[in-house]
Amino acid sequence: MISYRAAYKYQLHEDALFATGILPGRPLDTQFIRLSTDGTLLIRKGYAWDGASSIAVDDLTIMQASLVHDALYQLMREDALTIDNARRKADKLLRSMIVADGGWRIRAAWVYRAVRWGGLHSSEEGREVLKAP
Repeated sequence: MISYRAAYKYQLHEDALFATGILPGRPLDTQFIRLSTDGTLLIRKGYAWDGASSIAVDDLTIMQASLVHDALYQLMREDALTIDNARRKADKLLRSMIVADGGWRIRAAWVYRAVRWGGLHSSEEGREVLKAP
């Protein structure tokens, strides 16, 4: 029997670094994610994420933003980051990264509103572990 999680569409092919502006009191380090005290986020090769969620559509202007946003929300689900301090910053970073990567401001605002409205449960709950056979 195996255990697995569904809903991941993408897997990072090489390590990626991002400046987040989110400053934890101590370095946070998991198997695939490291957030340093200066706000540098390292997402390691092999990290899996689901891209844009809900009503947002995957395209090149949202791929990096969704990767970073998913990694930060994972740190919140694992209680490494507090939701009160990091969620709004992560959501604003998502919005600014979409624009920086060529997305329309109106779309970035729409995605931001969607994660502000429906993202809280994603920052609190992990993905269900499934079993097969």
